[in-house]
Amino acid sequence: MSTKELVQNFYKSDALIDSEILKEYLHSDVVLDWNSSKGFVQMDYNALIEFSEELAKAYIRSKVRISHIIAENDMVSVRYSHFVKTIENPREEMLLAHFIAIWEIKDNKLYRGYQMSQLS
Repeated sequence: MSTKELVQNFYKSDALIDSEILKEYLHSDVVLDWNSSKGFVQMDYNALIEFSEELAKAYIRSKVRISHIIAENDMVSVRYSHFVKTIENPREEMLLAHFIAIWEIKDNKLYRGYQMSQLS
């Protein structure tokens, strides 16, 4: 599987709200630097798993729509919009935020990430 396919499969999966799936994609030494409209946060493997578990408590469905994806060697850049369905209103899909991420792939896993997001 190419690095581009790996990242596409990651975002097409339920990994963002299913920590067991997420574990399949994360390198044990993963680090994500995330600049959001609320500030900067750096997340390691455990923090990403906990974050996925928190998202699963609020959302029953997560869908990513990728608009751009570019791969070069072990680096993949992706621009996407993240949509969710809440437990309270499972029929309505709402836009959570817009993202751009750059992922370094190591051992066919997400290893080093740089991400920016803006709430919808």
